Order: sequence, then C-alpha cells, then structure tokens
Amino acid sequence: MTRHGADQFAKEWIEAWNAHDLDRILSHYTDDFEMSSPLIIQLMNEPSGRLIGKERIRAYWQTALSRNPDLRFELMAVYVGAGSITIQYTNQKGRGSAEVFFFDAHGLVFRSAAHYAD
Repeated sequence: MTRHGADQFAKEWIEAWNAHDLDRILSHYTDDFEMSSPLIIQLMNEPSGRLIGKERIRAYWQTALSRNPDLRFELMAVYVGAGSITIQYTNQKGRGSAEVFFFDAHGLVFRSAAHYAD
C-alpha cells in the first residue's frame, strides 16, 4: 500500500460513510470480508464481536446508521502498513475511532477491525 493509495482509500471511505451510502461503502470490501468491532456485540447480539460476509455486515451497518442518522466522520490521520492501513477519525460527537484495514491483491478489504476511544 502506497501513501497515495492509503490517502485515496481513506478519503473515499470517509466520504461514502458521510453520504450514508452502503453500496458505496461496501464496494471497498470482498464479498466474504470479516469485520470485528465491540459495537457488533451490542448491536447484533454477537458475542464474538465478529461478522463475516457483506450481507451480515450490511445489516449491522444499516442498523448503526438507522440509530445514528446524523453520523458523520472527520478524518484525523492515515497510517500505512504492509498490506494494511489504519484510519483514525472522529464522529459527529467528537468520539475518537481507529479502524485497521487489510487488503487483498486486488486492493479490496478482506478484514477490518474497529477500535473506539472511551
């Protein structure tokens, strides 16, 4: 992952979330991608905090968006790794978050993990 590629991904990802466009958001992911988040435990009643597959994750994100109609992210920083990036951002309430994205050979996310500040 190059710096330019990471910055472009982060910009597009933030814009897609701010538009509340699930199809646009999901276009960045493989069909069988895995997501982990402590919010999955709360919103989806999934004790592992993990979901696999676009359809299950679409339902999770749709639930999250319906409960937060004013959801908006502001990009704070992008960190480049080997085959991965971390995006640090805040939401409309100022709550800090960081999400790690792992990319396949085609540039799609096959795994992500969200982390939230208290």
